[in-house]
Amino acid sequence: MIIAAVQCDFVLNDVIENTKRVRHRLNIAASEGARLIVFPECALSGYCQDSRQEALDGSLDLSSRHPIISEIIDDCRAANVYAIVGLLERAGSKVYNTAVCLGPDGIVSRYRKLHLPFLGVDRFVDPGDLPLEVFEVENLRVGMHICYDGGFPELARSLTLQGADLIALPTCWPPAADIFANHVPIARALENQVYMLAAGRAGGERGYRFIGHSSIVAPGGFLLASAGFAEDTILYAEIDPEKARSKRVIRIPGIHEINRIADRRPEFYGELVKPNPKWPRYLPGGPVRDDG
Repeated sequence: MIIAAVQCDFVLNDVIENTKRVRHRLNIAASEGARLIVFPECALSGYCQDSRQEALDGSLDLSSRHPIISEIIDDCRAANVYAIVGLLERAGSKVYNTAVCLGPDGIVSRYRKLHLPFLGVDRFVDPGDLPLEVFEVENLRVGMHICYDGGFPELARSLTLQGADLIALPTCWPPAADIFANHVPIARALENQVYMLAAGRAGGERGYRFIGHSSIVAPGGFLLASAGFAEDTILYAEIDPEKARSKRVIRIPGIHEINRIADRRPEFYGELVKPNPKWPRYLPGGPVRDDG
C-alpha cells in the first residue's frame, strides 16, 4: 500500500477555503497511487484561534453528515481512497481538536486529542474523551494521535498493543519543536515496531510560523520520507503491514534477537496508570493546580 503525508498551509477559520485545499491535494495524492492520505492537525479550521468562541466558530458538528465532510467523502469515494483530516469538532457545548478518518463509505473513525498543551486553540478546547481505537483501512490497521500526543509514549504503546500497524500523527509543530519532529516519530517506530506518519503544517497564522517536518518512518525507526521546514509538499511511501506485525527483530539468528512487545514486564509498570500527582497543569482559561 502507498500512503501519503500532506504538508501545506491553511487559513484561520476559513473552512470553505481549507476544504478546497484538502480536496485538491487529496486528488493529487490519489492520482499518485496513495490509498491513505493524512493531512495536518486542524487542517479545516486553522490552529491559532484566540478564544473559545473563535474555536466554536471554526468547528464542525460531526453528529450528522456536514456538507463539508460530505464533499471530502465524495472525493474519497470517487478515487477509492481514505483520508485523515484534522479539524475542530463541535459536540453540543463542547469543542474538540479532532482527527477524522474518512473513506468511500463515510466516517471510519475519529480521535479527539487527549493531551493539550497551553498553545494555540488547545488553550480553549475540551480534553479528548473517546477510547483509543484501531481501525482498518483495507488491510492496514491504523491508530491516530494529534501533535502533542506523540510525546506520550504510553499512547503509541497502547495502540500497538491493540494491533496498530500504522500510527498517524497530524500535527502543527511550532518553532522549537524541530528536535521533537526529527526524533519522536523515529523513536515511536523503533519502540513499537510500527509505521509512523507525521503530517506537519506549513505556513503560519497571526505571525506564528509552523515548521513542517513531516515524515514517514518504517518499523524499527528507518526513515522512508521526510520534508524540511515549511515546505508545501506531499510525501509518499510504500509500506507492508506484515512488517509491523512481526515484532521479532533478528540481527544475528540465535545470538542477537529482540522483541520489544513480548519482552515487556508490565507487572513493574504500575506507576504508569496511577492518577497524576498534584502538579500544576494548564487547562482552558489558564493555569490551575490539579488535585489528582
